[in-house]
Amino acid sequence: MAVGGAGLVTTVQLPGGDGPFPAVVLRTPYDRRSHRGEARAWAARGFAAVVQDVRGRYASDGDWQPYRHEEADSAATLRWVRGRSWSDGRVVAAGSSYAAHCALAAVGDGDPRSRPDAVIAAVPALGLAETARETGGVERLSARAGWWAAHGDRPDSDTAALDKALARDPRLLDHLPLVRLPERLGRPLPSWPGLWAAPHRPTPVPRAPVPLLAVGGTRDPFADDTLRLWLDWGGPARLLLGPWGHGLTSEPAPEARPGHRLRLGDLYARWARAALDGVLRHERRGAVALGGSEHWYPAPHGTGERTAWPFGVPSGLRLLQGGTFVADPERPVRSDDLSVERRDVPDRALLVAPPLPRPLDLCGAAEAELCGTAATPTADWAVRLVALDPDGRARPLATGIVRRSDPAGEVARFRVPLGLVAHRLPAGTRLRVEVAGHHFPAHARNPHTGEDPVHATRLTASRRTLRPAGSSLLLPVVRGRRPIDPVQETCS
Repeated sequence: MAVGGAGLVTTVQLPGGDGPFPAVVLRTPYDRRSHRGEARAWAARGFAAVVQDVRGRYASDGDWQPYRHEEADSAATLRWVRGRSWSDGRVVAAGSSYAAHCALAAVGDGDPRSRPDAVIAAVPALGLAETARETGGVERLSARAGWWAAHGDRPDSDTAALDKALARDPRLLDHLPLVRLPERLGRPLPSWPGLWAAPHRPTPVPRAPVPLLAVGGTRDPFADDTLRLWLDWGGPARLLLGPWGHGLTSEPAPEARPGHRLRLGDLYARWARAALDGVLRHERRGAVALGGSEHWYPAPHGTGERTAWPFGVPSGLRLLQGGTFVADPERPVRSDDLSVERRDVPDRALLVAPPLPRPLDLCGAAEAELCGTAATPTADWAVRLVALDPDGRARPLATGIVRRSDPAGEVARFRVPLGLVAHRLPAGTRLRVEVAGHHFPAHARNPHTGEDPVHATRLTASRRTLRPAGSSLLLPVVRGRRPIDPVQETCS
């Protein structure tokens, strides 16, 4: 099909029989041919499967500019589908990651012919600016560098591009300024600066009252975005969060159990039928898997009841080191290493709780409440929550990071959201909390000079003081909730 002077190559897989059929539309930058099995599965369930290469990618014409054309191209594709003889006029827009953005993009169109009747958004990338930074303003570095190296400014993909570049140049992500990283990568990426210049939209989530199924993984970088999409949606909304990474059931986390091996294709088709037939109740419902157990619990709608683990007391979290520490961007605390190196001058505050006397179930939003000072007027505060098994093995549970601009040396009280935690911790587990000034390379280093970290070329250290009095960890302990059936919860 042709849209705006570009030919968007589209494959259609029809079910057996005469039709007409409801359609599922999947627009992807990752090669429509890789979705042949998915298209056949939809067709076997009675849906016409429409899979399209987005503008400028693989077989489609045009200029590939991530996130720029998807609203118009998605709307045009839906109008085209509704005009086919095999279409009964009902359309589900579906996709994962960037393809989920494409599915959501058409919802904002004011023309009902251009809007889907239902949306399935898995591990959604909500938008250009939303992928670039955390809600607290801190830049997501390694994930964005990996995506742009693999897919940016090229018609095809090389998913191993960043790994190969890091093998050649281990300090690639240390490059300053960050905005000129492609020069060191050795490949032109003209769209890279635009990623960091993109303005945040006040309301990135569409408000149209069509049904939504949001699917994500608690180990996925976009888990919080998936939850926000579900919470802000304007129509019937269902949420499914499992102990998975970005690949969902194909990427199970170590805490996944047999009860988390859902057949997502069957669930999607069942939900799509219910949504198109208008039998979904107009409410917000969902299911979250509890890692380390077989249980699923109702998805939390807010912060809910939380238990405070105060800092600096024996029954809470005892301070082992780093009441005063130095956040040095030349030697940042690393996101890819859970070990803690003993230093003469600590690089983080380290706190540990006593062993749990009994198993502890956590399901909901976790948060850290901090009281501290920074010697620089701009400072990032990163909090990492780690579970130490009885044998001493460390497992990450949650991480949060915020950017603060407080007067140098002035005591500040603030909260650091740690995202959704869904985990069963066995008896004997010890909780470890790290408070640092960096979380690199997952996040860009704050230079502490007042410069924008994207354009900074000079780094300086920031002396910090954490005040245990007034600081605490807030955890969503499960009490009085019964396990649920995730399929029943999302498809009714």
